[in-house]
Formats: sequence, structure tokens, C-alpha cells
Amino acid sequence: MRADARRNRDRIVDVARALFRSKGFDAVSMDEVAKASEVGTGTLYRHFPTKETLYDAVLEAWADKVNAAVDAALDLNAPARDQLLAWLTEYAAMLTAHKGAAARITASLGDPGSPFAAKCETYLSANRRMIDGLGPALRADVEPMQVCRIVGGVAAVADSSELPAETMKGMLEIVADGLLAS
Repeated sequence: MRADARRNRDRIVDVARALFRSKGFDAVSMDEVAKASEVGTGTLYRHFPTKETLYDAVLEAWADKVNAAVDAALDLNAPARDQLLAWLTEYAAMLTAHKGAAARITASLGDPGSPFAAKCETYLSANRRMIDGLGPALRADVEPMQVCRIVGGVAAVADSSELPAETMKGMLEIVADGLLAS
């Protein structure tokens, strides 16, 4: 990719990230992204044929962040509950970083045709790693999809209701306690 094309692409992604974060995915139009990025719509669509492909680009570095959060939680020198709660808190925070993303991603779980399927799989894999890492400290019937849906539900409610972080943390503590073995 030419240097000027790379700069345009990077600028589009940066602008779209800010717009998605402040307004939510559904409220942002491709024309708005092009105008705010100071590129023509042809340039925008050449790089990103759909809003979903643009959203994927916005969240590219996100997979690394998800894996780093799992590593950090598992590396804590703390009881399993604290490790689990560290992960669940970071997971919910990532879901709510972009307005409306928690509901959109959670609703896409299990749908391989969803434009967010890769994001869902990243979360499923992260939860699988946490479950494997915490092993017998968790109930034997805990599954990655369950964790994704429960935390996604908490995050979606917090996002749409604009709940304070302390309220969401209290809900996640209840979730963590329910996942731990007796």
C-alpha cells in the first residue's frame, strides 16, 4: 500500500473509532466518517466496502488487548475469585468501550455469518483460556459461551442504562461468585 493510501486508511480508522465510541455504531454513517476523515467517499469505500469492515478495522488491535487482559488476570498472584473478577471487569469494560457494541456483539454470539463473528470467537477463546486457567476453582459446568452471554448481558445493560462502573462491578461480583466452585 502506498504511503498516502496508508495514511488515509489510518486516518479513517482513527476518526471512525472516535465516532463509534461517542455515538455508537448505528448512529454513524459512512458519509459522516468520510467527511470527518477529510477523504472522498470513493476513498473510504475502496478501503472499507461496508460499515462492518470499517468497524472490524477499528477493533483490529482489540484482539491483542483481549488476550493481554486474560494473561494479566491469570498472572495475578491472587485467589481465583480475584483473577476471575479482574478478567470479567476488563471484559465488560472492553464491551462497553464503544456505545452499543456490548449488545451487538453479544447478540452475534454463535452466528458464524455475523460481521462480528471474529470478535465473538476472540471472546469465546479468551473465556476458554480463563476457564482452563482457573480449572477446578470454577464449577465444572461453566462454558465459554455462558460466560460470554452473561457478561455481555451485564455490559449491554450497563451500556444502555449508562450505569456507573461501581454498579457494573457489583453485578460482575455476583457473576464471579456464581461461576466459582463451592
